[in-house]
Amino acid sequence: MIIKLSNNSDQPIYEQITDQLKQAILSGVLMTGDALPSIRALAKELKISVMTTKRAYANLERDGFIETIAGKGSYVSERNQDFLREELIRQIEVHLTKAVSIAKLASVDKDSIHELLDLLLEESP
Repeated sequence: MIIKLSNNSDQPIYEQITDQLKQAILSGVLMTGDALPSIRALAKELKISVMTTKRAYANLERDGFIETIAGKGSYVSERNQDFLREELIRQIEVHLTKAVSIAKLASVDKDSIHELLDLLLEESP
């Protein structure tokens, strides 16, 4: 499993791990039932604290992305399509909020934003 951490990011390391694993699950790179590395193995691979990987896994479990079975490990949870859709919509909202902030800084009007979004939607596969 390839997880890339950035020391230059404002985002804490555990959040970087959490977000990258969520993306792998949402995109289908990791499938239902796939085993994740143990907390210790991932910490060793990434050269970070076991507590950091434990926190990332706890967040993933809390959010329903993985299940942990004592003595066996952590696995990708069965996909709840409604839950996954909500997570994707939440991500869209985060990105659109950033885009709106940038548009306001650039004094781009509402009609131009709508036009740009329409163009992007038409061009995407």
